[in-house]
Amino acid sequence: MANQPTKNTPMLYPWHHFVLLPAALVVAAYAIRRYLGVAGNNDEVSRLWFTVMLLAVIGLGALVMLRQHYALTLQDRLIRLEVRQRYFEVTGQSFRPLEAQLQLSQILALRFAGDEELPGLVQVAIREKLASKGIQARIQQFQFDTMRV
Repeated sequence: MANQPTKNTPMLYPWHHFVLLPAALVVAAYAIRRYLGVAGNNDEVSRLWFTVMLLAVIGLGALVMLRQHYALTLQDRLIRLEVRQRYFEVTGQSFRPLEAQLQLSQILALRFAGDEELPGLVQVAIREKLASKGIQARIQQFQFDTMRV
């Protein structure tokens, strides 16, 4: 028990946070600075720095958009917990043994089912190995998720 950590440290991805993102910032800033120095010239150097600047800014944008991936991963985790809780509230039984037989996409589709049909739909999804679209097609009481990013 003495070896357990006492606080939760933030998860950092070294390649993303300490290598790619800082390098992309430096390259983008340098390319923008160099392009602004030759902007307006109609020569190959100006076009070259414009291309380098454009690629650097697009690369930086792609790295920043990885934040969306982190948010979706967290939402998937929360949806799994939500379905576990709803299944337990409706049936009084743990969802974990059934969860092991389902794919994440199936669990994500099951969140749209109403409380009355959730237990039966879980069993059908396992037995018939329904894809997420098949699960959604069988839902009678659809509960929309308007908070998904």
